[in-house]
Amino acid sequence: MTDHQFCPRCASRLVERADAAHEGGRVRLACPDLACGYVFWNNPLPVVAAIVEYEGRIVLARNAAWPEGMFALITGFLENGETPEQGIAREVLEETSLRAESVELVGVYEFIRKNELIIAYHVKASGTIALSPELLEYRLVEPAKLRPWRAGTGYALADWMRARDLPYEFVERPGQ
Repeated sequence: MTDHQFCPRCASRLVERADAAHEGGRVRLACPDLACGYVFWNNPLPVVAAIVEYEGRIVLARNAAWPEGMFALITGFLENGETPEQGIAREVLEETSLRAESVELVGVYEFIRKNELIIAYHVKASGTIALSPELLEYRLVEPAKLRPWRAGTGYALADWMRARDLPYEFVERPGQ
């Protein structure tokens, strides 16, 4: 289920519990001390993603941890106290040094494999690209030449292309 073993409030060992009356019968890790009441909900994390449009092309980047030839959208986790729009503008700036000129919602997508909920945006950006240390390289791709993948941000890219009447074909990625 998860690697959580102990209650962060009282340090008791967590136990699996199903509470049909209050939690729909789902099995969750919970503190056995009912006075403590801690439940590990394991909710999906919100992630923001950007289809970054720069000088008429789309920025795809390769994370330092990824194999050669694997590129994707700019993504990141929301920070405490920021809206998703602020979060994606910050991520684009941090990862590419580009400034978001406009931010438009594309859609919201599940990424169950990583327990994430992706909030995807089309971001028109300006400036000079300078990658953060977590990114090794980038490509600028003509929108009509994009090839979305069958997972979270790939579905966002396909929806963005469909809304612009661009033809698209899904490509399979290793491990999908």
